[in-house]
Formats: sequence, C-alpha cells, structure tokens
Amino acid sequence: MALSGSYPLTSVLKGDGLSLRVFFYCMNYSPEPTGVGRYTGDIGSYLAGRGVAVEVVTAAPHYPGWKVFDSFRNRYSTGSIGGVTLSRCPLLLKSGMGGIWRLLAPLTFAITSAPVAFWRILRMRPAVVFCVEPTLFVAPVALLAAKLVGARTLLHVQDFEIDAAFAVGHVSPKRWLMSLASLFERLCWRGVDHFVTISGRMAEQIECKGIAGGRVSIVRNWVDLAHIKPAARSRSYRAELGLADDAFVVLYSGNLGPKQGLDVVIEAARRLKDLSNVTFVIAGEGPSRMSLVAAAAGLGNVRFLPLQPYERLGDFLGLCDLHVLPQLAAAGDLVLPSKLGGMLASGRPIIVMAEKDTELGRFLDGAAAVITPEDPDALVASIRAHLVDDPDGGSERRLALANELSRDAAMARFEEILTTLAKGGPAHAVP
Repeated sequence: MALSGSYPLTSVLKGDGLSLRVFFYCMNYSPEPTGVGRYTGDIGSYLAGRGVAVEVVTAAPHYPGWKVFDSFRNRYSTGSIGGVTLSRCPLLLKSGMGGIWRLLAPLTFAITSAPVAFWRILRMRPAVVFCVEPTLFVAPVALLAAKLVGARTLLHVQDFEIDAAFAVGHVSPKRWLMSLASLFERLCWRGVDHFVTISGRMAEQIECKGIAGGRVSIVRNWVDLAHIKPAARSRSYRAELGLADDAFVVLYSGNLGPKQGLDVVIEAARRLKDLSNVTFVIAGEGPSRMSLVAAAAGLGNVRFLPLQPYERLGDFLGLCDLHVLPQLAAAGDLVLPSKLGGMLASGRPIIVMAEKDTELGRFLDGAAAVITPEDPDALVASIRAHLVDDPDGGSERRLALANELSRDAAMARFEEILTTLAKGGPAHAVP
C-alpha cells in the first residue's frame, strides 16, 4: 500500500536489505556515548547497514556533560556517520544546565533546527519521520512536514520530558504552566501515527494520556552483549585507575543529574568511610557533578572519573564488585534507566533504589537488591550485606535479563515496526 503523496515508496524487504527512507529528527545522536543519543545512533546505523536511506537532523554532540564535544562546534554543519547523512544545528548550552536551562536547550534546538528539518524532509520525502522524546519541542515541525510529503510519524518516548521537568524541579509546578504543558503534549501526540517506548509502565502512561494501546509498542533499551559480558575482574584497569586489587568497589557510571539522586551515594560513602577496603567510584558527566564533588570533599573513599570510552565500557563495568543505581522516588516510573542493560550484562551484583511495585522493581525481582529510594540507611545496610556475599544470588537471573535486552532483538523489532508503518497501513497494524 502506498502512502498518500507523490513519493513512490517501496518498503518491502529486498534480499538482505530494505528499500526505505527514514528521517530522524532528534536532539541527541552519535557519537554521544550514553543515553538517548547512543540508542538513536544505534538504530540509524543499523538501518543504514540494512540498505535504508537514513538522514538525521540533530544537535552537536553534548550529552551527558552538556558541553559540545571536542572537534565539534555549536553551529550549523553537515556530515555523515555510519552511512547516515547528518545536519547539525546549534542550541543554547551553559555549565551546570540546571533548572529552566534544561528546557531552554531543547527549545533553542527546536527553533534553530526547524527550517533545516522542514526543508530536508521536503527534499528527502521519507516514508517515516522518526522523532525522539526528549525533545517533544520538535514535534510540530516534524508533523507538519511529514503530512505535506505523506510520511508516517513515529515518536520514540525515551523519557516523559514534561512530567520529569516538573517532578524533579526543573520547572516550578504552577497549575497554569502544567496545564499549558499538558495541552502542548496532547496536541503533539494526537498527530503521531505510532509510539515506541521503553517499558510497560511507560506504555500504560501513554495510554492514560489518551493514546489507544494499538498505537504503542515497547522496545526496551538494549545492550550489546558482544561488547559487554561477564569477565574476571580487570586488575589492569584497577591498576590504571589507582584502585587496590583487594578494594571493594561500588560503582555508579552514567549521567550525573538531579533525577539520579546521587546525593544518597555520597551520604552512604560518608557513613562507611571507616571501612578502609570500600571505595566508591562515580564515573560520568552532568549538571550535578560539581555539587557532588563538593559534597564529597574530604572523603577519601570516593573517586570521581570522567565518563569512560565506550570501547572500554565492558572492562570498566567489570572492574567493580557492586553496581549502584540510585534515582529520585518522583522519577520512579517516568523512565527505565538506560544504564541498566550494561550493569546486567556485566554479571556483577546490583543495588537499585526503587519502590518494589514500580516496573523497575518488578523487572529486577530476583536479580538485584531493590531498596527504598532516597534512603541512605537502606543503601548502607545493603552495601554491608554485599560485602559478605551476593545476598540475592542473582547472577543467572541477571544474565537472563541481559539476554532479553539484546541489541540484535531490539534492532529487528524496530525494523519490523518501521517497515509496517512505511507500508502505509493503519497505525494499529504495527505488531
């Protein structure tokens, strides 16, 4: 079935590849090593490798440090990566990026990129326009341009951007402002043909916001099992970082932002500072880094590291004795943390701070210690228990869950969804 519009679409499988055009309009993309940019980059490069024509309008790589990467400029530019054609547009950034600045960055990207995305969609005439939340600010332009060329639209909901902004305090929760934001969300979502999100609870929340269940698919964030796998503890990596071979290392690796609630980890380190064999390693970038470093001043058992290169992530995740995954209680079901896949694939024990009735708590049942969020007493007690043994005994369960999150399965699922959409069938026909 052809789409309305003049572009003659062929979207059936051809041999080992697809004859298909997909346009990505997203603020984050490769070579960002973590978060939404890495996942969207994986999808784009996979599709390009399958013969799909892929074009992207995005910003200069800047996450998780909210600072433009070396060798890039915060300005308009073009290029390619992994067989994908890219147009990059500037956005407003500053050190810290807290509060209202977390909304100004995506808003300015939406403004600067709007004419570029609109023109490129008209030129490319894609079968599917693929947007990512965050940021929803690009949706109006994407929806209008897609309608003009007869393209279907897909929104990949990685985060409830608006809900999270109020929940973690980026924006003051004034009633009129919340009503206005909710109206904007509803108007944008109404025009989207299909949604993909990363957890069952998030899919339920999308349906609660008025989207029919047949328009929502779930593809959990994935992990490359060929890149991250269980291995013996890396002595060479420990030596390189100055970590004693017999140290018990508690590791957090990822974004350092307010939603992660990392203050509780610093407090746990303070309470355990007399245990000379316990070292906390916090690796990453983000707006909370400076305040966390200040809070840990004088604690000899806390080490801060930059985000480690993705090429070495498997070894890095394997150097610890225990992973810790904190988050604010208010953010419990707003997002399923993307770093979880790597933690599971490493095979190491995990402490997760989440309510047991959240999807994260249920998903990890039997594979990790699930403790009360924002509770330093619970975190200290769990770390002490892990000093003796893995109290959950969940290594097999962790690896089984990692297999469920494999990159290959996720890519095949996206290919299936995009192909069905591109055929021009009704949105509820997506399997």
